[in-house]
Amino acid sequence: MINLPRPLITNLMTSPLDFFHLIDELPLGVLILDTNRRVVFLNRVFEALSGFSPSMAYGVQCYNILRGAACISNCPVLSMKDGNHSISCESDMINFDRQLLPIRMVTAPILDENNNIKGYLETIEDIRLSQKIDREKNAAYSFVNIVGRSPQMEKIFQTLPVLAQSDVSILITGETGTGKDLVAEAIHQTSGRESGPFIKINCGALPETLLESEIFGHQKGAFTGAVENKPGRFKLAHNGTIFLTEIGDLTLSLQVKLLTFLDDKIIYPLGSTKGFLVNVRIIAATHRNLEQMVEQGLFRKDLLFRLNVARIHLPPLREREGDIQLLIDHFFNSYKQQLDKKINGFSKETLAVLLNYHYEGNIRELKNIVEYSTNVSDHLTIEPQHLPSYLLGPPSSMKYKQSPIETQALKNSSYPMLTDSFSTRDNNLNTSETWSTIQREIIIDALKKSKGKKKEAAKALGWGRSTLWRKMRHFKIDS
Repeated sequence: MINLPRPLITNLMTSPLDFFHLIDELPLGVLILDTNRRVVFLNRVFEALSGFSPSMAYGVQCYNILRGAACISNCPVLSMKDGNHSISCESDMINFDRQLLPIRMVTAPILDENNNIKGYLETIEDIRLSQKIDREKNAAYSFVNIVGRSPQMEKIFQTLPVLAQSDVSILITGETGTGKDLVAEAIHQTSGRESGPFIKINCGALPETLLESEIFGHQKGAFTGAVENKPGRFKLAHNGTIFLTEIGDLTLSLQVKLLTFLDDKIIYPLGSTKGFLVNVRIIAATHRNLEQMVEQGLFRKDLLFRLNVARIHLPPLREREGDIQLLIDHFFNSYKQQLDKKINGFSKETLAVLLNYHYEGNIRELKNIVEYSTNVSDHLTIEPQHLPSYLLGPPSSMKYKQSPIETQALKNSSYPMLTDSFSTRDNNLNTSETWSTIQREIIIDALKKSKGKKKEAAKALGWGRSTLWRKMRHFKIDS
């Protein structure tokens, strides 16, 4: 890692000013380049937007950091003919997590006292909000990017604008795939903090030590590998919103630190005794029953009270009357346009399957089904054979390649095949419960055959190790 110098601004105030601190307070992303278009500095807002730290980007060509359309076709720096004028354009960028973000970019020269160009200043503005508002104007039964017309969703749509204008902590609950992330982002985008950062932290994605460093930051030398100061996500989200997803996975020790922050709004980076006052709004989400976890001693009761000032519960898709058809149409029109395919829609038989399916994965699963079927269909209408095979029949009819161990486990399973349990009118079995039980048995069988070696078990199942680890946690399989 590179230790960057701390430049000072002199002759402006009675004492020198910290240049980095001044630029960090600007509400826009800022990149400072030398005359060869190499990054000299980036501010806190751009770090939050891009995922690149100043030391990671230092000395790198700006087009390797922005990675946008303008960098390829019409670089603003190269387009400058008159060094005294700035250039503004709308483009896009690809952040560190490989997300494509629409941006508005203004590029201006940095001149010395003799009017010679010594570098360039680029400001980067995230314009996702304005684009989504434009799309919302033509969308029925929606709030920002959330779609629904069931009574439950209409009630939530009425509540969200009110909560967005307050600054209270919000707890979003609901099953996996019900859209908790979308609701959190919608609240941020319609609040007074919409121009500030929206930063998501998955509390179940990292080990405790790394998660604490990600949330609160650390000082150089705080632990092995800490070769530079790191601000942490809370500090990067100053004047914005922190979204803590899977809050139920937060360890008890970090729950204490989070509770302390909620009390005084001060964060203490690892290895530092100096605190920083941070102005952020907290939104948390979980699919777990936190009240039950409190009774079991797995979640602090006082933290639950602080997070649960306002609660939004998202119903599962199977309970949202009329929304399945609406969402099918919404996703189909979106993917049809993206793929530029001439498809009229779903056949009656296909719709019958989709409208009667249980959707254990809720909206996320429905979206994936529509995307898949729109991609593979070569007809004017999407027929049942274009749906993912698990919706229709046994593994022998599946078009995708199964791992040998998964196929054998399903063949040997004493449970009914999915076609036998599809219609709840004909028997008392639940499709999602049957499939979940089979999946659990498949994983256990793979672990037995690999003698507990997760790498080998994951390879046999055709998964990555992280996928196996996540599913073991989901099914409560003891390693």
